[in-house]
Order: sequence, then C-alpha cells, then structure tokens
Amino acid sequence: MSIEQHISENGGSIRAKTLKEQTPNPYYELRKAISDGEVVRVKRGVYMLSDELADTMIDIESIVPGGILCLYSAWAYYEISTQIPTAFFVAVDTHRRVVIPDYPPVTLCYWQKKYRELGVVRREISGHSVLITDLEKSVCDAVKFRNKVGIDVCAEILHSYLRRKDKSISKLMAYATQMRIGGTMKKYLEMWE
Repeated sequence: MSIEQHISENGGSIRAKTLKEQTPNPYYELRKAISDGEVVRVKRGVYMLSDELADTMIDIESIVPGGILCLYSAWAYYEISTQIPTAFFVAVDTHRRVVIPDYPPVTLCYWQKKYRELGVVRREISGHSVLITDLEKSVCDAVKFRNKVGIDVCAEILHSYLRRKDKSISKLMAYATQMRIGGTMKKYLEMWE
C-alpha cells in the first residue's frame, strides 16, 4: 500500500508515529511523495494529502490537539456572517504553547478555560470530527469581542442569528451571563427585536 493510501485511510492526514506502525520503512517513500507534491508536511510529525489542504476543513485535531474552532470559522460554519475566514480560528488554553504550521493558516485564540470550554460541541465537517463552539456561544463571542472584530460584524451576526428558526434566546442569555456580557447582550437584543 502506498503512503498516499495510508494517509487517505486515516482521513487525509497522518502522524509519523502511526505511519511507522503501518509501514516498515516509510522514510524514502514519504520524501518522494512530498517532493512530488502529493503529500505536505503540515508540521513536525504530521503529514496531509495535498488535496486535503484544498478542502474547506482540515483535521484540526492533528494540527492543534484539543483545539476548538471559534470566531470567524464558527460564524462561517453556522452561516451567520458573510466574512470569509482568512485562517482557521482555533481556541486554546491561555497558557498553552502550540507550534502551528505555515500552511494552512491557523490563528490561535488564547482563552481562559471557563470561556474556552463553554458551549463546545463536536461536529462532522467535510469528513472530519471537529470541536467547535455551538451557535449561541459563537454569537456571544461576537458580542464579547465586538471591539476586535468590529461592531458591523457583531451586528450582522446578531441580526442573522435572530432570523434563524433554531435560535435559543434563553441559552444565548445563559451563555452571555456566564461570559459577563449579559447586560450588553440584553441591550443588543432589545435593539434588534
């Protein structure tokens, strides 16, 4: 079995350790696949198929273990913003050191544990099992970081969210209270309703 087939069977990415377990001596074949452009070294010990990088989602778990898709990436997934993410936005613990690859672009968001673990769900996106902030937490993040992302982006997200049939205002307010933006969220909701 070729290196490409091994990587494909592992969902488009593979760790060097796993590859060594599946193939007796993958070094030369892996170097050839990289030089041919079939395989890309994402970071030390992690390899992906070139086609996989062109996909709309990558295996975040192999690049940033335990990372959670958030902000622009989550807003795009829930289709509540017209902003196109320039990178994969991934939330990690405040004090965690993470080595990210040059490609694909990943923007790390260092959040306190209480905010990072709030409203996290696992979704299947383009064949990858990914941790992502849920819809209401994603809206709360827009309000919490409104000065960084821009008031216009925040307003667009809130407006899009309020038009959805699957919204849960009680859940949104519960998250907002836990994130210490309850008063601000209430003002915004009164403006838009």
